[in-house]
Amino acid sequence: MVRLILASQSPARTKLLTEAGIRHTVLVSDVDEDAVQARYGVTDPHDTALLLARAKAEAVAALPEAEGALVLGCDSVFEFDGEAHGKPYSAAVARERMLRMSGNTGVLHTGHWLVDCRDTEPDGDAAPGTGATLGTVASAEVSFLQMDAAEIDAYIATGEPLHCAGSFTIDGLGGAFIRKVDGDPHTVVGLSVSTLRSLLAQAQVRITELWPAS
Repeated sequence: MVRLILASQSPARTKLLTEAGIRHTVLVSDVDEDAVQARYGVTDPHDTALLLARAKAEAVAALPEAEGALVLGCDSVFEFDGEAHGKPYSAAVARERMLRMSGNTGVLHTGHWLVDCRDTEPDGDAAPGTGATLGTVASAEVSFLQMDAAEIDAYIATGEPLHCAGSFTIDGLGGAFIRKVDGDPHTVVGLSVSTLRSLLAQAQVRITELWPAS
C-alpha cells in the first residue's frame, strides 16, 4: 500500500487532503525557514515557496519514519507589490498589510515538493520506488474586496490571519474579504490537489492509489 506523509503542521492542508479522500499521515519538519532563506539568499516569492517546500520535504524524508513512503512538503508565500509576504505573526504587521491589500490583487504561490522514499528494488509484491525528488509551484491570483479598518481589526482579533501566508485565509473567516480567485482555489488553501496528482504521476503513482479502499 502506498503511504503519503505530509511534511506540514498546517491544519488546512491536512483537512484539504482528508476531504479529498487522500490517505496520509503528518510528520512535521524542524526546518528553520529564516535560516534556509538566509543560506540560499532567495528573495523571489515564487522561488522562496519552492525552496521552503523542498527543505521541509527533504528534512522529513531523511527521518527513519519516512522509509517506504512518499513525502510531500508545501509552503505558501503571498506576493504583493513585488514583495514576499509570509506569516505576519504580529497584529501590527497584519494590519499594515491588509490595509494595503484592501481592494487590490496579489498572487499566492504554493510550492510543492515530493520525495519518493520507497525502495527502488523492494522484496515481495511492493511497487518499486523511483527515487524521485521533484517539485513545482502552483500560483493563483487573489483579488480582495474593500475592507474598512474596523473589519480588519475585528479579523485580526480572531487570531486567524497571524499564522497565514499573506495574512488571510480563503477557507476560514478571511474568505469574506476575497472577491475572486484566478487559478486553483486549493492553491490558496496551501496545497493544490491537482498539482499533487501530477507530481505523483511523475513518481509512477496514481492518486487513486491513495483513495480509501472501497
